[in-house]
Amino acid sequence: MSKRKNETIEYGPLGPGHAPEKDPMKGLRGVMAGTMMMEAISFYLVLTVILRVDGGAYWTTFNWVYVTAVATVMLLLSFVQGKKWAIPADIGIQVSALLGVFVHVSMGIMAIIFIAVWWYLLYLRRNLIERMKRGLLTTQHM
Repeated sequence: MSKRKNETIEYGPLGPGHAPEKDPMKGLRGVMAGTMMMEAISFYLVLTVILRVDGGAYWTTFNWVYVTAVATVMLLLSFVQGKKWAIPADIGIQVSALLGVFVHVSMGIMAIIFIAVWWYLLYLRRNLIERMKRGLLTTQHM
């Protein structure tokens, strides 16, 4: 057992093991990149909604520029999930997407759905990191 900041890490029955043979975080980053790409595509499709709903009443310069900017940032973020600053940027863009409820309610609803997806991905990431610390991954004992 190891002490770190007044907390003890309880290892699995095989001990702490070594670094995993294959980086499990790489796979999770791939899922995060794919999720961000799907989110970008979904938010580009919001443009058709604000153009068509109520005869284009919501199609203002600010609205379409805002939706396009948010979706483009999402698209670009999907390529940089390996960077240290990617997760704070992912959370920040979710906040920006949620603020899109002022552009059109459909953007806010979609943002809430993707916020739930990102919450789950971050939960999985935290769980994976904890399992790696405790030596509970199979590839740590091969």
